[in-house]
Amino acid sequence: MMPVATDWRKAYRRLVLSEPEPGLLEIVLSNPGRLNSVDAETHTELTRIWRDIDGDHDISVVLVRGEGSAFSAGGDFDLVEAIMRDEATRIRVWKEARDLVYNVINCSKPVVSAIEGPAVGAGLAVALLADISVAGRSARLVDGHTRLGVAAGDHAAIVWPLLIGMARAKYYLLLNEPVSGEEAARIGLVSLAVDDGKAYDTALGIARRLMRGAPTAIRWTKYALNNWLRMAGPIFDASTALEFLGFTGSEAEEGLRSLREKRPPQFPGTAPL
Repeated sequence: MMPVATDWRKAYRRLVLSEPEPGLLEIVLSNPGRLNSVDAETHTELTRIWRDIDGDHDISVVLVRGEGSAFSAGGDFDLVEAIMRDEATRIRVWKEARDLVYNVINCSKPVVSAIEGPAVGAGLAVALLADISVAGRSARLVDGHTRLGVAAGDHAAIVWPLLIGMARAKYYLLLNEPVSGEEAARIGLVSLAVDDGKAYDTALGIARRLMRGAPTAIRWTKYALNNWLRMAGPIFDASTALEFLGFTGSEAEEGLRSLREKRPPQFPGTAPL
């Protein structure tokens, strides 16, 4: 792989950037030993990188994946706790969460995601907002918000109903139901499913095909199609605001505590198990 040399790329410490070949930028979510969970610094980098990519004329296509056998286990527990405890952190991360989605949508370069293993939270947002998403058959996609005790903000309200319909979106999001890569492809949540371990090679082949295509035609097609997502902007803004309002409440307290203790949650006002 070619070393990353452009100045703006040197500013990224948590995201691993490389060029498998000229014009193709690979972004790797890397948090070893923690299933590539997204901590505070990674969240910030994952928000701003799309604007840098958009302004770099040397980049034609982006491929995003997780390190090893996982895409991303979602938000780091320490970050979640900081959001709950500190108002300044909550406001900052709320803005980042909103900007992350819009920045991916507005990035003119085509984005391909390779999804293996668990994909949750902010990592899942990038995986599903990619223009073409490739999942291993046994990949495990789950939104995760209602399990944590907050509204399904992040990306879910803007993209799940459009991809799989309202009835299915409510089923998976309200119940926090996981979706396998194979099932995700069947219902239209991802572009296609492949044998486990083959998502990266398939995604790389797709990225190369995009690089051989007419760049302006591809980018303008992406822009036009993403107007469907832009139209849902007010829905997304409301869901993200409600998510972060939820971080101030008792349900999020119990959700995080139960996740740390690896037990089913007992939310206030619910019947005992």
